[in-house]
Amino acid sequence: MTAPEPETGRSSAAPLAIWCIIAFLAALGCLGLQHEISTLWVIWTTDPLRSIGMLIPLASIVLTLRVWRQTGWEMRGTWWGLMVIGLSFFLSILRQKMMLSGLFGNMSVSFIPIVLPVYLYGSGIVLLFAGTRVWRRAWFPLGLLLLSQPVPNLVNPLIDLPLQAISAQVARSFATLIGFAPTTPQLHLMFAPNFGMFIAPGCDGIRGAVTLGYGALIIGYLKRVSLRRWAAYVIGAVLLAYFFNFTRLCVLVLYYRVAIGHPGLEGVAKQADYVIGSCLFLVAVLLFLGMVRRKEGDATAEGNAHVSEEFTAGFMPRAQRLWLKCTAFALMVLVTLSLPVSSLRKIGKASATPVSFAERMPKRVGNFALTRTWYEQQGGTIVLQAGAYSAPGSDEIILGVWVSPSFQVHDANVCWLARGQRPDLLTSKSFVTARGNSDEINTGFYNDGITDSIVLNAYCTPASCSQFQHAASGGHFGFLFMRPQLGQLAGAEGHPVSFMIRIDKLHTDVPKNATYDNLTSEARSFMTGLDPNALSRAFQ
Repeated sequence: MTAPEPETGRSSAAPLAIWCIIAFLAALGCLGLQHEISTLWVIWTTDPLRSIGMLIPLASIVLTLRVWRQTGWEMRGTWWGLMVIGLSFFLSILRQKMMLSGLFGNMSVSFIPIVLPVYLYGSGIVLLFAGTRVWRRAWFPLGLLLLSQPVPNLVNPLIDLPLQAISAQVARSFATLIGFAPTTPQLHLMFAPNFGMFIAPGCDGIRGAVTLGYGALIIGYLKRVSLRRWAAYVIGAVLLAYFFNFTRLCVLVLYYRVAIGHPGLEGVAKQADYVIGSCLFLVAVLLFLGMVRRKEGDATAEGNAHVSEEFTAGFMPRAQRLWLKCTAFALMVLVTLSLPVSSLRKIGKASATPVSFAERMPKRVGNFALTRTWYEQQGGTIVLQAGAYSAPGSDEIILGVWVSPSFQVHDANVCWLARGQRPDLLTSKSFVTARGNSDEINTGFYNDGITDSIVLNAYCTPASCSQFQHAASGGHFGFLFMRPQLGQLAGAEGHPVSFMIRIDKLHTDVPKNATYDNLTSEARSFMTGLDPNALSRAFQ
């Protein structure tokens, strides 16, 4: 008996329905990662250096679909994909209640990066519906999701700041060469302050280098070049961007040399900067693409006829499994979104204003009265609400509450480490609060020769509090971890709110131990009137 020939056409209704369901569920599942997505969106829209990151997920999706199309849209998914998706949701929730970082000198590196749940989610979708074969072939597009935060924080102290100094020096040297040297300290970075030439942050070329570098990374993948040539593409693109940035600075100096004394040219100096930079960047892109086109030809797509036929012939019996996977995926998404700790709960809440944050600060803490309030913001977003409290016979005490819209836990000691201020002592102490509870609070003591300070850190839900645990190994390396209360992961206590208490005192000749005891005593007096759980409830 001869086997029946496979069908040459596909059902028009069932495949379309399945594709629509998969697309809808994939978009709906992103709500389970709303914590990461909203944080990345804030990074992309408030930091020009990292704004290119919003294009990386789009490039990842397009390139993954390209790989899937090359395999004939095969549906050989594995149920392991559902586990990977569940792991991404779990890590998203865990990141909100756990901190695990490595301390390298003044830098902190997270061991659960914000992009990890995003990568796992994308991988899980491909594994669940397309299968391991497509997942292996789409290793690069999916790997791009790990670059959704395109410039790690480590770049700032290691690369960005030194490049700013180099760029400023190049501009000053060129200005001196053409007889346009700055003559006062105020003009070392600004050659024409009346109409705004600024040779410092933003002029170091790192944005252009990152953009062209990622473009070269993607082009090398599409060209399927060797690893050596691929690395040469990326390095060459970055160096080319820096070269043209230095050229831009020199051309800008020439423009200002000509513009000074001509009001018409002075009035469009800022626009001229944009035009000069855009034209030079376009030239750099064209030169790079020209070199790539001469060296490599386009890779031909692999034949997909056999795969397509195999998919079509086995579609009907496989359709039931696809519907079952869609149903299981939908249930997992709905369960995740229904959890009280799901970051979806913050969607639809009215955005808080500085006034509303200030009103949430307690007016009195025991014998201490609130005397003033202020807030700090980053990229136009309020991240810290603070208040100063005073009492007779006591130093001023500062209470700060982190109000980051992403509900991210925060440890002030990490910020101090990032500024190069290492504590003389970092430990935990037991403090009695207004409820009569005895809570372990992370405590750091600092002395910079001018000011002695004590900093208390904790994070609380409306039900309980936990502390940040430091395990420093001495020297310039160590670990920072925050003890999670795993029983609260699916609880209804609300998201954790981080707060800190800081007391500063002018440094004297009094022995350090006595100073620390005095500061600790004042902190204990303040904590006896503070209800951390009520504070957390107020900032939910």
